[in-house]
Amino acid sequence: MKRNFGKIGSIILAVALAFFCNAGMAIAQEHPQEHLKAQEHPGMKIAKAVAVLSPTQGNTAKGVVTFTQEEGGVRVAAKLTGVPKGVHGFHVHEFGDCSAPDATSAGGHFNPTAMAHAGPTAEKRHIGDLGNITADDKGNATLDYVDKHLAMSGAHAIIGYAVILHANPDDLTSQPTGNAGGRIACGVIGVAKQ
Repeated sequence: MKRNFGKIGSIILAVALAFFCNAGMAIAQEHPQEHLKAQEHPGMKIAKAVAVLSPTQGNTAKGVVTFTQEEGGVRVAAKLTGVPKGVHGFHVHEFGDCSAPDATSAGGHFNPTAMAHAGPTAEKRHIGDLGNITADDKGNATLDYVDKHLAMSGAHAIIGYAVILHANPDDLTSQPTGNAGGRIACGVIGVAKQ
């Protein structure tokens, strides 16, 4: 009798644990920002983040984008290679998911304030509107500027979202994407080692 109760108790415990684990995962998937905030350590201040961009199917663009908290905003520094010569739209997108071959899994521009699309210096814009990056004839592209709309914490926090490099220039006015074309590289923004 005691043996049967022990087995039944173990089964009940296993079922209860599975239920609570699945419930926690479902909450994290429905509310990713709350899940990320719950994982932050009290008093921890994120000062640096990084996205490693990989090429989408049929493309060669790749590189690293760092985000560093500074007085007055977040410094965006990109160093890319394998980029077709010319100007390319460059944005933070709403999902940290680069799994689709064309990176459409990253969704649209990160826009928690529900603003219209615009350029990086506009007062009202998508938080994810980083403007353009230009590649030289060797396929190298760099960018370095301070963005006053980006943040490492709070409602505008970019941690966990994706950086997308587009095939065409962002015209900075067409809605909702600046007519920047397909996605040629994608990387998820993660907390960087200080």
